[in-house]
Formats: sequence, structure tokens, C-alpha cells
Amino acid sequence: MPIYQIKDRKPVISDSAWVAPSAEIIGDVRIGKHCYIGWGAILRGDYGTITIGDESAIEEGVIIHARPMDKTVIGIRVTVGHGVMIHNAVIRDYATIGMRATVSDFSEIGEWSLVGEQALVARRQIIPPGKIYAGVPAREIGDMKEKTKTEWTWAKQIYVDLAKQYRTDCSIIE
Repeated sequence: MPIYQIKDRKPVISDSAWVAPSAEIIGDVRIGKHCYIGWGAILRGDYGTITIGDESAIEEGVIIHARPMDKTVIGIRVTVGHGVMIHNAVIRDYATIGMRATVSDFSEIGEWSLVGEQALVARRQIIPPGKIYAGVPAREIGDMKEKTKTEWTWAKQIYVDLAKQYRTDCSIIE
């Protein structure tokens, strides 16, 4: 996997995290324990900081960036779906960002919130904890129910387990 240092900005990746060989980790990127960083993901902390909390899943094709001297923060056990773009935002613990969604500058996703597939969370938009948002621009469509949290807890564990499995069982076939 390509890991790049930019001047003194160097990635810090937990030994228990799994980063796909085709992912690119650039600059000040901090990846927590048991994280899954999928194939083709790009985490670019060249002049901002990116922090990924423990047991989070950054799925395939995700792009994460931060503005100069600013940050993007992904909490604990967050799921970021395939092809998502996150730019200079805060995603709180246990949140889920659906496939191909965009989370724009200075926005914030609350704990246990869900952003639907292909949604656009606009600049400075705040999504409260425990809410479901979808659409372009994203708007509230409901509350996270206990049943939904239980389902997402199970789904989040799959990626924690994959990070462990891939560290020992994933190999290139020549």
C-alpha cells in the first residue's frame, strides 16, 4: 500500500488496522485500532489532519481530505460506504455514511446517525444524533430505531472481523 510522508506530516496507522494494498494514505492521517481501509481508498492529509477512530470501516473507493490547517474526524465504529467523499467534516461515533454520499466542508454527522446513499450533506450542515437523512440536499426522513441500531451493530462488526481476517488470510495469487 502506498503510504506517503509530506515534510513532517507522516501517517500513524495502528498495527491492528488493515489497509488494502491499493489504498493511498498521505500525510497526517491517524488510523485507529482494528480499522478497515478498503481497496482504492484515498486518505489525503497533506495539509490538514485526518483521524479515523477505532473499529471504523472506510470502504472501497472512499476519498477523505481536510482543508489547510484543519481536520476531518471520523469517530469510533463509523461505517463509511463505498465511494463516499468526505471533506473537512466531523462524523461522530457509530454513524453510517451510505454509498456514494458526499459530506461537505464544516458539516457534522451526529452519533448513531445515518446518511443515505448518494445524499449530499451540504457545507456547514449539522445532522443531529440518532437521525436518518437522505436526498440532495440531505433532509431528515426519520429516527434511528433500536432495531436499526442492532442491525448496524452487526454490520459494523463484519468490518472489524474483516480487518482481522485480512491481516492473516489475504494474499496475492501470482
